[in-house]
Amino acid sequence: MDILKFPAIQIKKDKVMNIVDDVCVEETFHMYLNDEPLADIVASPVQLKELGAGFVVCEGLVGNVKDMDTVDVFQDEIRVYAKTHGNLENRVVGTGGGISMGGAFKKVRSSMVIKRDDVFKIISQIESEVWKRTGGVHSSVLFSNNELVVRCSDIGRHNTIDKVIGFAFLNDIDLSRCVIGCTGRQPAGMVVKVANAGVPIVISKAPSTDKGIHIADKAGITLICFAREGRFTVYTHPHRVHKIGIEAS
Repeated sequence: MDILKFPAIQIKKDKVMNIVDDVCVEETFHMYLNDEPLADIVASPVQLKELGAGFVVCEGLVGNVKDMDTVDVFQDEIRVYAKTHGNLENRVVGTGGGISMGGAFKKVRSSMVIKRDDVFKIISQIESEVWKRTGGVHSSVLFSNNELVVRCSDIGRHNTIDKVIGFAFLNDIDLSRCVIGCTGRQPAGMVVKVANAGVPIVISKAPSTDKGIHIADKAGITLICFAREGRFTVYTHPHRVHKIGIEAS
């Protein structure tokens, strides 16, 4: 990932220091689907093929790996070629990192179960080197068979979900047997992306919102938040966490 250095003045308690700080790069990319303009996305300039593939999957426009043809990246353009479903003429570009196709989302069907310790294993892999250097990115990880498949970082939390899903889609990984871990909050737009991709479990270090929890419940997603410091909170479908129970206080 591109990182630039900027001179700055740092104040720490009573000390004033001249420093050179690492800063993330932000760029705007123009997304096309079958040569038709789809969206403009502000993102970090890495893993752009994964971003393009994942965006159309997570927005519910492409549902099968066989429907995906190619993803081409040229300068600030990401061009996805695929067999689509849904009426693109009715799309609405939203502020939540995606587009609205009328509020619809897919139902997730998976018998996958994880252990409590798996939650902490997954969340421990989230922090990237870029985050440690800059503090300016979000990260998501994709686990399959309890092993790390890919880690993606981006200035936008929604983009990290698109990227890990895009990687799985381009590499024919069964998303119904995967878990996503991420740093970002889980509002409705994030959870819808996970639902459309068919991922049964999402784990976040951050909180959700009321609509994020509502959609996770309706979509059949196990939503786990506040996964940090030896604890986590399960909001929906706890049956996917092995032997979870309420302990007496």
